[in-house]
Amino acid sequence: MKSLGFSKPFIARMARCAATHGTTIEQEVLASGHVQEEAYYGALARLAGLPFLDAIPDGAVVDGKGLDSQLKRPCSVRLYDKTRPPVTVIAPEARRIDHLLASLERHPGLRQSLAIASASSIRRAAWQAGAERRVKATIDALFEERPDFSARTVLTGRQGFWAGAMTSGVFALLLGAPGIAVAVLHLTLSLLYLAALCLRMAALGHGQRSKGARQRPAAPAVAAAEETLPIYTVMVALYREAEVVAQLIGALERLDWPRARLDIKLVCEADDTATLSAIRALDPPRHFEIVEVPPMAPRTKPKALSYALSGVRGDYVAIFDAEDRPHPGQLTEAYHTFRAAPADVACLQAPLVIANMRQSWTSALFALEYAALFRRMLPILARYRMPLPLGGTSNHFRAGLLRAVGGWDPFNVTEDADLGMRLYRLGYRSGTIRRQTLEDAPTTGAVWLGQRTRWFKGWLQTWLVLMRDPARTIDEMGFAAFATFQLLIGGMLISALSHPLILVFIATSAVAMLQKPAETIGPFEAILFIIDVTNILGSYAAFVTLGTTTMTAHERKLVGNRWMGVPLYWMMTSLAAWKAVVELRCKPFFWNKTPHQPRQTTGPSEKAQTQMQAGAVLVKEPCDPACQPS
Repeated sequence: MKSLGFSKPFIARMARCAATHGTTIEQEVLASGHVQEEAYYGALARLAGLPFLDAIPDGAVVDGKGLDSQLKRPCSVRLYDKTRPPVTVIAPEARRIDHLLASLERHPGLRQSLAIASASSIRRAAWQAGAERRVKATIDALFEERPDFSARTVLTGRQGFWAGAMTSGVFALLLGAPGIAVAVLHLTLSLLYLAALCLRMAALGHGQRSKGARQRPAAPAVAAAEETLPIYTVMVALYREAEVVAQLIGALERLDWPRARLDIKLVCEADDTATLSAIRALDPPRHFEIVEVPPMAPRTKPKALSYALSGVRGDYVAIFDAEDRPHPGQLTEAYHTFRAAPADVACLQAPLVIANMRQSWTSALFALEYAALFRRMLPILARYRMPLPLGGTSNHFRAGLLRAVGGWDPFNVTEDADLGMRLYRLGYRSGTIRRQTLEDAPTTGAVWLGQRTRWFKGWLQTWLVLMRDPARTIDEMGFAAFATFQLLIGGMLISALSHPLILVFIATSAVAMLQKPAETIGPFEAILFIIDVTNILGSYAAFVTLGTTTMTAHERKLVGNRWMGVPLYWMMTSLAAWKAVVELRCKPFFWNKTPHQPRQTTGPSEKAQTQMQAGAVLVKEPCDPACQPS
C-alpha cells in the first residue's frame, strides 16, 4: 500500500477496519470512497509495468464454463481478438502483487499476454458475455427442473378437466333446478367466506392475548464489532424508476452494514435507458452494481431477480423495492435473527409500513391492511411455524437455501407468496423481524386497481400450482399448514370474488323475509341470513380492528376516519379479483407496473413511523465511524 502512495495514518485506519470486519486493507480502501477503483487498479498496472484497460471491449470475452465465477470473485478473464494472440486480463490483489512482480521478472514474455483491469470491469464483461445463456436458463430452469412448482403452465390437463366438469355441472343444475342450484351456491360461498373470516378473528383474539409479550423489547444482539460479519447482498429490481433512483440510493446508503461487506445490486432491464442513465449519473459507490437483464419475455420482477441471483456474493440476500426506505438496522437484526434461528429458517420478513397514509383514503386503508398483515398475521403464522405468504419486499434469505429451492418463478406475478409456499413445501420455514421498511401506497384508484389485480392474479397462480396434486401438497406441508394455506390464499380469493354475491344474497333474503310472516321463515333461510350478515360486518370489523390495534396512536391519528371507506375498498378489491380472473385467461404473465414517485420531504409523520419500534428492536452502533465513507 505504501508503494501506491497511501499515507501511514490512512493505512493504519484501514487496517483497523479490516481487522474489525474480517476483510483486507485493500477491500477497505476501495470501499471507503476515498479512492476511485479505476485509479487504484491503474496504479497497480503502473507498478507492475503492465497495460491498463479502462474498459473491456464488448465481445472480447467468450462465454464458457466457469465464467460465472467471475461474477462473485472477479480476478481474470481471457480476451480474444482475431488480429492478435489472446490476452489475460487480471485484477490483482495488493497482497499478491509481489508474486506478480517476481513472475514478470522471471518470465518477461508474460508482459505480452497480460493486462490489468478493475474488478468491476471484469465483472461487467462476465455479465455481458454470458447474458444470453443466463437469461434463457433463468426463464427455463424452474420449469425444466421442477415443472410441478412452475406457474408457466397455467392449468394442467387434470385441472382443466375438473374446472370444465364443475362449470358444466353448475350450469346444468342452474338450468334444471335453479332453486336448488342457488341454495347450494349460497351455502357453499357463505361457509367458505365464514371460514376465512374465522382465521382473521382468531388472529385478532390471539393478538389481544399476546399484546403485552409483543411490546416487550427484544433481547439485545451481540455487537457487530465483536465478530466478523458476512457479505450481505441487497437486490432491488428496477423498471422505469428513474424518478426514485436518488431516493433509493440514499436509503440504501443509510444501511448500517460495513461497506466492504455490502453487495448492492440494482437490477434493471437492459433497454430501460432512462433508469440506467439516472443511476449512472449519480455515480454510486463501488458496493453498488448495475445488473442489466436482457429484454426477453416474461418481463417480470422475479425473472430479473433470478437472473441476478447467479452473481450474488453474500451469504444472505435482502430484497427491497424501488420506493423503499428500510430501517438502517434491518440487515443487522435479520443477521442476528438468522444466527439464533434453526437451520431450516430460510427467510425472514420485515414489516412494511405505509408512510403516506394521510395522502388519500386509499392509502389510509392500504396502511390498515398492511398493519394487519405484517404486524399481526405474519408474526402469528411464523410463531406456529405455518407457511407465510411473503411480502414482495424486505425479505431476507439465506443465499444457499434460496438457490437450492430454485429462486423465484419468472412466470408468477406474485412471486413472494409463491416462494413462501415453495419454501414450506420443501421443508423450510419463514420468520419475521421487527425493524420496518417504509414505503408509499397507491393514492389513486386506477393505480391501486392495477397493482391489486396483479397480486390477485399471482395468488391465483400460486393456488393453482399447489392444487395440482392436493394429496401430495398435504403430504409435503402437513394438514394444518395446508388448511392454513387454503384459508389464507384460497379464503382471500373466495372472499374477494364472492363479496358482491354475498351482498346480493343479503339484500334478496332481507326482501324475501320482509314479505313473509315471521312464523313462515325457515331455520335454513334464517341461519344463512345470519351467516351472511356476520360475514360482511365481521369482515369490515376485522379489517379495521386488526389494522388499528397494531398501529401506534400517531398512525391511527393519520388514518383518521378514513376507515369508514372500508365497504367501498372491499368492492374495489372484488373488482380487482374478477379482473385478475380475466387476465389469468388472457394475459397470465403480464406484469402491471406500479408507478412510484419520490418522497418530497421526510416530515414529522415519517420520522415518527421510523422510530415507532425503537424500544422493541435490536440496537447497534456503527463499529467504527472511520470505516464509513465520508
